Amino acid sequence: MMTRVYQVSGLSVDSEVPLPGLLNVESARGPTDVAIRFGDVPLALDDAALTGPTWAIDGEKFLLRIPGVARFLLLGGRSIVCEPEPHMPRDDVAIFLLGTVLGILLHQRGQVVLHASAVAVNGKAVLFCGKSGAGKSTMAAALGQGGQPCVADDLCRITLRGDGEPIVHSDGRQLKLWAQTIDQLQLAPRSRVRVRRELEKYYVEHGGAVEAPLPIAAVYALREARPPHAAGIQRMSVLDGANAVRRHAYRGVLVERMRQREQYFRVATAVARSGNVYHLTRPLAFAELPQSIANLRRHWSEIRLLQGAT
Repeated sequence: MMTRVYQVSGLSVDSEVPLPGLLNVESARGPTDVAIRFGDVPLALDDAALTGPTWAIDGEKFLLRIPGVARFLLLGGRSIVCEPEPHMPRDDVAIFLLGTVLGILLHQRGQVVLHASAVAVNGKAVLFCGKSGAGKSTMAAALGQGGQPCVADDLCRITLRGDGEPIVHSDGRQLKLWAQTIDQLQLAPRSRVRVRRELEKYYVEHGGAVEAPLPIAAVYALREARPPHAAGIQRMSVLDGANAVRRHAYRGVLVERMRQREQYFRVATAVARSGNVYHLTRPLAFAELPQSIANLRRHWSEIRLLQGAT
C-alpha cells in the first residue's frame, strides 16, 4: 500500500493511513521518526502491567481500543499499527490517529504534550489551552484571519532548548472546526474535508502555517465569562501558572501512569517562570468574539509582544 510522509508535532511520519489536515512532505530526508500501518492488532495484551477501561501497557507496547472504531498498537513511540473495526471506513480513523493516538505516542517518546492550539505572533508562539469546546481552534481561526499563522491545533508538543527555553513544535496542520464556526467566521471557501463522515466538523485551511519550532511568548487558559469570573485577562503567579500548564496535559491520566510527572513539572515550571501564563476569560457567544480578539491584541501590545513587528 502506498505511504505518504507528513510532518506532525515536529516529527516526520510515514503513514499508510491518509492524514488530511497535515503538512505533506514530498520527500523525507533519511529515515522517518514514526511509521503508521494497517495491520492486525490483538484484542488484549496478555502480560499488561497497567490497564484502563480501553487501554493496556506492556513495556513498550500500548494497546488502545476505541469501541466501534479501531484498535491501535503503539510500539515504543516509533510505530503505530491500526486495525479498523468491521464496516468502519478506513478514512475515518485519521481523526483518532491525529488526536488521542498521537498524544499517547508522544507520551511514549517522553514528550510533554498540552491540550492546546497555537498561533505565531512576531516570531513566537501564543498558546490557548482548554477543555474540548473551550474555543481553542476558534481563537486560532479568528486570529488566522488577522494574519497569525497556525503553529498547532488541539495538541502542542513542548520541549526545552539547551538553555532551558520552552519551545513549541509546529506541524502546519489545518484547523478542525464545526460547521457553525465556519459559517460564523465566513471560512467556507477554506473548508475542505469532513474529519469524520457523520460529523459536521471540517478541516479548514488556516491561510498560513509555521514549520519551525517557536519559543513560547504566552499561554492563555481559556474559560467562560460567567459569575464569579468577569471577562478579561489576568496574569497567574508562577505557581498557579505551572499548575495550569500541567492541568492541561493532553490525556493527563497518562502522565502518572507513564511516569512523566517529573518531566511535566520541569517544563511547566519553565513556561510559568516567564511570567506569561494568563487566564483569558471571555463570553462564548460568537457576537463577542471580535471584542475578545481586540482585547487580546491590546494585551499583546501591553506585554510588548508586538514590539518590532512589521
